[in-house]
Amino acid sequence: MNNNDILVSLDIGTSKIKVIIGEVMNDSLNIIGVGTAASNGMKKGAIVDIDQTVQSIRNAVEQAERMVGMQINRVVVGINGSHIQLQPCHGVVAVQSENREIGNEDIARVIDAAQVISVPPEREIVDVIPKQFIVDGLDEITDPRGMIGVRLEMEGTIITCSKTVLHNILKCVERANLEVLDICLQPLASGAVALSKDEKNLGVALLDIGGGCTTISVFEQGFLQNTSVISLGGDNVTKDLSIGMRTSTEEAEDVKLNYGHAFFDDAQEEETFEVSIIGSDRKQSFNQLQISDMIEARLEEIYAYAERELRRMGYRELPGGYVLTGGLVGMPGCADLAQDCFQTNVRIAIPDYIGVREPQFTSGVGILQFAYHNAKIQGKELFPSVTLEETEQPKVKKQKSQQSQQTEKPEPKKQKESKVANLIKYFFD
Repeated sequence: MNNNDILVSLDIGTSKIKVIIGEVMNDSLNIIGVGTAASNGMKKGAIVDIDQTVQSIRNAVEQAERMVGMQINRVVVGINGSHIQLQPCHGVVAVQSENREIGNEDIARVIDAAQVISVPPEREIVDVIPKQFIVDGLDEITDPRGMIGVRLEMEGTIITCSKTVLHNILKCVERANLEVLDICLQPLASGAVALSKDEKNLGVALLDIGGGCTTISVFEQGFLQNTSVISLGGDNVTKDLSIGMRTSTEEAEDVKLNYGHAFFDDAQEEETFEVSIIGSDRKQSFNQLQISDMIEARLEEIYAYAERELRRMGYRELPGGYVLTGGLVGMPGCADLAQDCFQTNVRIAIPDYIGVREPQFTSGVGILQFAYHNAKIQGKELFPSVTLEETEQPKVKKQKSQQSQQTEKPEPKKQKESKVANLIKYFFD
């Protein structure tokens, strides 16, 4: 296995932190390792405790490392939240090479030219997503490398986010002894896995229902048009169950995962279970029908808020309908209830990779796919040779040789010292 073909994604969620290791072979992705850990320092999609978040990231990373027997050094981080803004951009440059062939340098220059816009001081540009390249007036080009032209244009979308939120995320990742290779917008990542090309072209709403929040994204004409976040998710369902059954949050979460059903009409009264009543030693028995009533009410509210948000964005009807993904959608009955609420076509999206065939992994797998393809278009380097170091005992020598190479690296410093020495010698002479 070659280290140069391996990418790692970090999905920092409100209830779970997920680390996915993927190997890219001939443009196809294979998932080789997964690590999940309970997320303790997050609330409603935002970091509220840096130390706890760092520890949760370390736990997830260690679990993934044990699975593949390697050490993770660099990750692609997913970013999400109501602070994200999308802005159209346009850049124009002249092709520099003598033979007028477009290369990586020209693409880098046109992307830089597109970023020359006024951004408020509290916001930062995270990424530029090219929609199309135009070579001498010929449009709808996805990759112009190797083409002959004089004038190169790019139309795309600039993604900006809050500097404070970004700083907090990057600080957590760095304190977990990881280096950030790239930052990826989660709605774009989820769309790369969850949606087909036709759905994106027709117009579709993607609902990513996580633990602390629900992300609503609209794709039309092949691209992400708008995204928004509402602070309702699976944690609200857990709290409702905890109050309704008068039990602890931990037990309510277990009940939700093992016995939960989102559609009251299909829930079974015969499915019974016991929970301990908080503040006493007694236990009380419930059936699936009773808890389904509570779950359905909260999920209906989430769907109603999502529909209201779509109306606010200016979308009434989308031919592609609704696609559901995220941790909560793994519960039976979610699609049936959505069909009942939205009165249109609804389906659940699950990644088609062994080991991650659950809706909660859609975003993490998408980060790997999208980051790889986006880096290819933009000419970014995502595969430094030391992305992963093998930690198994028979290969300790290899590590030592890498460390010795790393220690031999700082040659530029020696050159600087020699220049200073020459200056001192010159002055004393």
